[in-house]
Amino acid sequence: MRLRSVLPAVLGAGLLLAAVPAPASAAEGRFRYDYVTAEGYEATGFLNSPPDGECVDLPGVGDENPEPGHSPKNRTDAWATVFTGTDCQGDSFTLRPHTGGASARLKVRSVVFSS
Repeated sequence: MRLRSVLPAVLGAGLLLAAVPAPASAAEGRFRYDYVTAEGYEATGFLNSPPDGECVDLPGVGDENPEPGHSPKNRTDAWATVFTGTDCQGDSFTLRPHTGGASARLKVRSVVFSS
């Protein structure tokens, strides 16, 4: 009799655990890029442990700045796909985890990370 009362409780707990959404993950590490500010100054932007699977418009090089970012360096543990436009639009280029990077010729305005 005891088995009949334990079995439904275990099954119910298993179903509850399966229904709970997993916490949002993030790429561990740092993504960096260089850019010229709207005022004309050289700057470097960083994303520390950026969200995984979400498009991120890079601060400082959005639509408000006529100059896109350049020279991206991916030091995260996830693949980084950079885009020439905001909202992950336009031409794209993928940077490998930990060591991926590109020269100043690669122009970027947004990025998405994937594990």
